[in-house]
Amino acid sequence: MTISPASADVRVLVVDDQHMIRAGFAALLDAQEGIQVVGTAEDGSGIMEIVERTQPDVVLMDIRMPEVNGLEATRTVLSMPGEPPRILMLTTFDADEYVFAALRAGASGFLLKDATPEELIQAVRVVAQGEALLSPRITRTLIADYAERPPSPAQNKALLEGLTGRELDVMRLISRGLPNAEIAAKLFLAEQTVKTHVSRILSKLQLRDRTQIVVTAYESGLVRPGEETGYPAEASD
Repeated sequence: MTISPASADVRVLVVDDQHMIRAGFAALLDAQEGIQVVGTAEDGSGIMEIVERTQPDVVLMDIRMPEVNGLEATRTVLSMPGEPPRILMLTTFDADEYVFAALRAGASGFLLKDATPEELIQAVRVVAQGEALLSPRITRTLIADYAERPPSPAQNKALLEGLTGRELDVMRLISRGLPNAEIAAKLFLAEQTVKTHVSRILSKLQLRDRTQIVVTAYESGLVRPGEETGYPAEASD
């Protein structure tokens, strides 16, 4: 592991077992204005101590590593007290069996290793700002997976109990990948009102971010793959 002494707007820890990939990602990100790589590690061993020492805002985490894999490391990091860093998972496979488990564990996003440098840089910035991110190919795989698994009515009721009609509307549109501004336009609401609804959804369902909202929407049956939803202007809050 290496640690950079200087501070930066977005502090990034890169965890990958392949030296060339780890060094390449670190060099690319460290060269960007407002981003600093504060450390690197070759697997998830001792991840808690590394995070405590480097204090990253974002951990760029390989999902497949020989000693402690990214899924186990993610669970460890997100169980730490206080405000843990955001986890951006890296994978070579858009159908990786770890994807869904890592999303449920609280990872803020996934990116394929063949993403462009621009996509990687943008992903780090998006996740650092508290948003969630999934690559389009992984999103398609996620939707296809849920299409093959009919939801349980009992699970549906348990997951969504307590949400208002408008919160369910917002949740549906988040699951379609719409940002707050587009949700506001579609529901004829102020963008700040949408942000309030999102915060309430996260609080009521005890979710970490928008990625987990998407997972919950599909798991509960609130949203079905291929379903199109429209909302009338007179819909009430």
